[in-house]
Amino acid sequence: MTDKLPITIKDVRDAAAILDGQIERTPMRYSKTLSGITGAEVWVKFENLQFTAAFKERGALNKLTRLSDEEKTSGVIAASAGNHSQGVAYHGRRLGIPVTIVMPVTTPFNKVEHTRAFGARVLLEGNTFDEAKAHAEQIRQAEGLTWIHPFDDPLIMAGQGTVALEMLEDKPDLDTLVVPIGGGGLISGMATAAKAHNRFIRIVGVEAAMYAGMRARLEGREPSTGGASIAEGIAVKDVGHLTEQVVRELVDDVVIVEEAHIERAITLLVSVEKTVVEGAGAAGLAALLAHPQKFAGRKVGLVLCGGNIDTRLLASVLTRSLVREKRISNIRIIGDDTPGLLALVSKVIGDAGANIMEVGHNRIALDVPAKGAEFDILMETRDAQHTNDVIEALTLAGYPPRTN
Repeated sequence: MTDKLPITIKDVRDAAAILDGQIERTPMRYSKTLSGITGAEVWVKFENLQFTAAFKERGALNKLTRLSDEEKTSGVIAASAGNHSQGVAYHGRRLGIPVTIVMPVTTPFNKVEHTRAFGARVLLEGNTFDEAKAHAEQIRQAEGLTWIHPFDDPLIMAGQGTVALEMLEDKPDLDTLVVPIGGGGLISGMATAAKAHNRFIRIVGVEAAMYAGMRARLEGREPSTGGASIAEGIAVKDVGHLTEQVVRELVDDVVIVEEAHIERAITLLVSVEKTVVEGAGAAGLAALLAHPQKFAGRKVGLVLCGGNIDTRLLASVLTRSLVREKRISNIRIIGDDTPGLLALVSKVIGDAGANIMEVGHNRIALDVPAKGAEFDILMETRDAQHTNDVIEALTLAGYPPRTN
């Protein structure tokens, strides 16, 4: 390990001493079910149980504590899609430091309101983090505020690294840490701590496919990022200069996950671990689902780095998972437009044990005979096999459905 990296294990340990008693010492637990699903021995670090529901307050508190009295009096400013802003706002209020936060207009409503509730002045500017950051820089210069970077700052990085210290205190023989990457603050701090504990431990970063900035940098390419990722907490246009240095030196691999893997991971964590995470928080588990061969048989530590997901989005993700599992299906039936047709079809579905959630009745579609009728039926079943059983029952009854 080179001595020229932005942070050292001493920096992380110093941060841990500052944070002691001021943040949650979150639990890490073995997941028997997730281990069975992924083929790895999975240990889960519940950073979504921090007071602000994200790891970000570690770095924020470490940075705020080290400010000069003059800087604390003048106030601080940050740009963030949500979790960093909440960490800065919450601990800024605790320490009596005025806080201004600039957030993209696309930031989920719950994160905006939580940040305001912590007493920060919140300004919504720009459609992306980078646009919000540019506006924040203008305000910083105009008002003489101190900039609190969300990731590319040694004190922020060191604070985030305390997550790995705790994980390896609880389970010293972990051989792999899987860490989400946005700007790189979390993984750079955790890699610094973990490699000091065991230089052979494997550090694997995870990026959403739409925002694979670190992967691009490591491969010598300019990042090409953008899109409405469900993992907005790691949807960063480009990574930090300092964090990139650490990742190049200490991180063993960076993998990419698609949106469907992230959605499935969110659903599994709700159903298996009974815990709510946002898209970024589920990225580690998504990596195990997308790339099982990389983790099979290994002792893997996952960081649920945040739990601030909009309730409407969570409801949509859970509903979409039912569609993927064919527990909710849409079928189309075309038949003669005679009285009682819908009742007959409904009886077949009910007798097969399924539940009709919604019915659409169309008599004017041109691909339906003039004397015919078309029904779109949304139905709920136990599982994919039960859905197939219902379709077979309808077919045998003379109403073969088309599936959508």
